[in-house]
Amino acid sequence: MNWYIKVLRNYTNFEGRARRQEFWMFFLINLIISAILQVIDFTFYGIENDLNPISTIYSLAVLLPNIGVCIRRMHDINKSGWYMLIPVYNIFLFATEGDSGENQYGSDPKEEESSNELLDR
Repeated sequence: MNWYIKVLRNYTNFEGRARRQEFWMFFLINLIISAILQVIDFTFYGIENDLNPISTIYSLAVLLPNIGVCIRRMHDINKSGWYMLIPVYNIFLFATEGDSGENQYGSDPKEEESSNELLDR
């Protein structure tokens, strides 16, 4: 859940890099929340009804954070954020391990996280 909250806090940040774990945990929690909201919509409005206001509002609310984490994920593998628009290939890129060390988009988020853990001790 911390990864999900981290992405929501950085909703307007399209700079820097995002680890695979950050991206996929956000994706998983977002998928679970969306499924629950769809069930609630179907319960109140029926399956035949095209109106799904609760899930639509949620989808619009997480649109910018979703775009932001996708762009930062592309940056982690040293690709432009525009690569997220290429169907199928982007799934492969999202699953690819990020560059070790610094790249043109910033420092390695794994190194930053491990140094923060050392400081916390």
